[in-house]
Amino acid sequence: MRNVTGRLMLLDTASLYFRAYFGVPDSVRAPDGTPVNAVRGLLDFIDRLVKDHRPADLVACMDADWRPKWRVELIPSYKAHRVAEERPSGPDEEEVPDTLSPQVPVIEAVLDAIGIARVGVAEYEADDVIGTFTTRARGPVDIVTGDRDLYQLVDDARGVRVLYPLKGVGTLQATDEAVLREKYGVGGAGYADLALLRGDPSDGLPGVPGVGEKTAAKLLAEFGDLAGILAAVDDPGARLTPTQRKRLTEALPYLAVAPKVVRVADDVPLPDVDTALPRAPRDPEAVRALAARWGLGGSLERLLTTLGR
Repeated sequence: MRNVTGRLMLLDTASLYFRAYFGVPDSVRAPDGTPVNAVRGLLDFIDRLVKDHRPADLVACMDADWRPKWRVELIPSYKAHRVAEERPSGPDEEEVPDTLSPQVPVIEAVLDAIGIARVGVAEYEADDVIGTFTTRARGPVDIVTGDRDLYQLVDDARGVRVLYPLKGVGTLQATDEAVLREKYGVGGAGYADLALLRGDPSDGLPGVPGVGEKTAAKLLAEFGDLAGILAAVDDPGARLTPTQRKRLTEALPYLAVAPKVVRVADDVPLPDVDTALPRAPRDPEAVRALAARWGLGGSLERLLTTLGR
């Protein structure tokens, strides 16, 4: 990674192409009839993001492993409901709509031909790649994701915010610490603790039974962070109700491992990659071939025009 001091935009690519897939009709097809709604939708997303925010650097962060075994070993239920097939070696197969899976290699090929940096690292999720890029960046960072887990990276002091799509990418919620405190009662630094206390059924995280979002926020307001809450459990004089103390005590085994699962890694071994926003396609011939083969038409042309400005 080069010395990035301008605005860095990090895409949670799978989150965005899932949204494109469900937001763009599957009547959008290649000349041979293959659906390309996720491909064209993602290209339109990126075009709009670059037009509106003009990042100096852009990285499409990928899930090389959507369910890392080191997370599953700590919490076996982690994303278990989304497993299509368990594999003894390598990543498990994720349940993905039949007409989306074939589009992912096309997305990767198009990004590579354009010259948009694409980074996935074995045994890590895109969230971890994003966390590491964010930690290393020396300038402001925009994280584009439909996954609230990444709110934990929001940091006003460093200019790190999450652009959260509310409707397509035409309407983005620019999530800073004020937005988080208003909605959740915590800033970026406290969001991971809130999330692991509350739990998240969509990721198979049980949370602490009986502790919802409001109770979690109150506990964090009272005791500061998870470490403070755990210290309170051991302190008979701490201001915990008997029910809260009982629930937290019963959840101690979960609370001992949940932080490593919920908090994104910030030490992923990133490859050496040029993250600069390309002004012209890296491989013009490949771009032309992909455009013709998959009927990418206006979506690709608009993005290339935007990049060249």
